[in-house]
Amino acid sequence: MGEENHEIVVREFDRKKDLLGVEDVERRCEVGPSGKLSLFTDLLGDPICRVRNSPAFIMLVAEIGEQKEIVGMIRGCIKTATCGKKLSRNAKISNNNNELIKPVPVYTKVAYILGLRVSPPSRRLGIGLKLVRRMEEWFRDNGAEYSYLATENDNLASVKLFTDKCGYSKFRTPSILVNPVFAHRVPVSDQVTVIQLCPSDAEILYRRRFSTTEFFPRDIDSVLNNKLSLGTFLAVPRGTYTTESFPGSELFFSDPCESWAVLSIWNCKDVFTLEVRGASLAKRALAKTTRIVDRAFPWLQVPSVPELFKPFGLHFLYGIGGEGTRAVKLVKALCGYAHNLAKARGCGVVAAEVSSREPLRLGIPHWKKLSCAEDLWCIKRLGEDYSDGSVGDWTKSPPGLSIFVDPREF
Repeated sequence: MGEENHEIVVREFDRKKDLLGVEDVERRCEVGPSGKLSLFTDLLGDPICRVRNSPAFIMLVAEIGEQKEIVGMIRGCIKTATCGKKLSRNAKISNNNNELIKPVPVYTKVAYILGLRVSPPSRRLGIGLKLVRRMEEWFRDNGAEYSYLATENDNLASVKLFTDKCGYSKFRTPSILVNPVFAHRVPVSDQVTVIQLCPSDAEILYRRRFSTTEFFPRDIDSVLNNKLSLGTFLAVPRGTYTTESFPGSELFFSDPCESWAVLSIWNCKDVFTLEVRGASLAKRALAKTTRIVDRAFPWLQVPSVPELFKPFGLHFLYGIGGEGTRAVKLVKALCGYAHNLAKARGCGVVAAEVSSREPLRLGIPHWKKLSCAEDLWCIKRLGEDYSDGSVGDWTKSPPGLSIFVDPREF
């Protein structure tokens, strides 16, 4: 699987001979918006680990010259996900003895591009374009109907590559919300009960309430049963249920409480670590001071800056949802619970990605300086739409209130 043009060869990653070269490129490439502190990622010795948990995946590398120097790489994966919904007269629900037509998901085979990197000295040679085009060939060969990717809104070079040269359209602008893990525990309201759901109950809940949400993966059971998924947690008002009295998701939805919220936690810490570089000595000293005070006087709950200037791990919150007038407060309680779990497991930050229109985002604590208000998702139609139903051209569909971010692609 290779192509040569101007001494540039694009082929499939071979761990035995490419690992050191890929690691070198990864170290030389910064991640994150320009003009801010540089963020570097370390994939813990397995460059393909961030897509390995997907149903179908591949990693390609670009090499150049007689020395066959690795100068670029790209990762890609394919899954079946929701691209819209339709009303089915064969799927009805009962509401006060009246039958209502229930919306059902429309699925499509969608591919995701992750981790496009080109070594700085080798940029502007068309290497990124070659990698993308070869990846799209693999997508088409494996039946993908759409391809999408996430990039920083102010990364002009990346946006130009995909929209001007590769035919992608700007599609969605979700927000990445990042909160530091403090030295103190975050108090969780005693008016809230947090229940950990077993994977089967979590699957029922997600399919019942989120299967028509954009990008919801049809293999959600594989996600929830993955070893990197630390659990799914349901928050209800105190006195509604206890862990022992929770009847299971099926009975829960037959008579749901007025307000509830849910989220799941993905352990990115065992896949990759991050490191912030470029901070001044003054900023480092200030951050260290906040940590010292927070550790010495945890009851003060000082909003300390974690040690981000050395490799740190994160937990990713996904599947965030809920209903009712108290849903935002319940989400906030779940985020506090997730913070304390991340603290116990030695993480530096907790992150979530939600639609910019998501009402529940008000309950997700985050620091603006660590977050990204508009993460840009671009999409391209690779061929005819063979999805189960019809939503027309997904690339032209308007955004909904929510979006499901697959943790395997974060």
